[in-house]
Amino acid sequence: MAIIKIASFNVENLFQRPKVFNFSDHKQGDQVLKDIARLSSLLRQKVYDADTKKEILKLNKKLKDYMFIREDRAKLFKKQGWTIKGVAANGAGEWDGSIELKKAKYSETGRQNTAKVLKKVNADIACVIEADNRIALRAFDAHLLGYKYDYEMLIDGNDNRGIDVGIMSQYVFGSIKTHIYDRANNKRVFSRDCLEIEVLLPNGRSIFFLVNHFKSKGYDYDGTSAEKRKRQAKRVSEILAGYDLQNDYVVVAGDLNDTPDSDALEPLTSIPLLHDVLELKHGANMGKRWTYHYKSFEQIDFVMVSDALKNAFVDAGVERRGIFKLKALTEASPKVDNEQSFSSVNHKSNQASDHGAVWAEFDII
Repeated sequence: MAIIKIASFNVENLFQRPKVFNFSDHKQGDQVLKDIARLSSLLRQKVYDADTKKEILKLNKKLKDYMFIREDRAKLFKKQGWTIKGVAANGAGEWDGSIELKKAKYSETGRQNTAKVLKKVNADIACVIEADNRIALRAFDAHLLGYKYDYEMLIDGNDNRGIDVGIMSQYVFGSIKTHIYDRANNKRVFSRDCLEIEVLLPNGRSIFFLVNHFKSKGYDYDGTSAEKRKRQAKRVSEILAGYDLQNDYVVVAGDLNDTPDSDALEPLTSIPLLHDVLELKHGANMGKRWTYHYKSFEQIDFVMVSDALKNAFVDAGVERRGIFKLKALTEASPKVDNEQSFSSVNHKSNQASDHGAVWAEFDII
């Protein structure tokens, strides 16, 4: 038996922060920001005299660990190879570019706990929700997962906060399609994206993923969030109609922000040849299927698979130990199994996520 493991995890705002914002001592960070502001002020001057050029060089050297000056067309510096020899421009009008902040490596406890969840799940293909960009995914894999994944993909979606959906895989990608431009009644359908991506398996078969993050129930100022989720679910069902679910390996994964019995998700849950892996494993027992707790234990995160994958189904579950106060949550309810957070998850600020990671195994390789 050769197993392939698939997962979906809302990593809860996996953003790459600039180094200058990562100081434990805020006073140190504030001084760096003041120095950057001073350098920016100097670079905007119409005329660079000798003293100005000297200070630009001094600050650029001092701040090299936290920022760099990007030169786009006309250049600021005189260089010999990579070595800066002086300031070539005589004023702001003689060069073109900007100050760019360098990104920090992922090292804080919260991100280490996020990585711990993914390491415990140990999926061959992991769908990630609420990630910043593809470079952030690559850096996260390199710094905290030990280069587990050779391939990652994320396309900037419709959320102006940069909360996007992506995928990390040990197998190369085939076709890739975004649905950020899909419209219904002249409105964008997806709050982020439905990332449609093909993963090429070593046996010559493909798994097609539809990675989603549906409209949240929060910030529902006009009372239309359920309607939006239903519109998104309907569009995903329309995309699925382009596949042969009896024979094609197809996965719908992500944070759908509603429960399996909701009217909003009915366009998906009513498809006869599409199966929730947690239902395959646990039936109707929500005490074992829950992935999120606000006022109650709910399943709002999904890995749903085509009939072809159901026929190869082996096992499924939820990794919840990255959630803060898991022991207190579960001990207070007779409906769920008692669980305990990782010892490193000791505050809400450093929990891996407020979601559990859904995983499933299939014998298809």
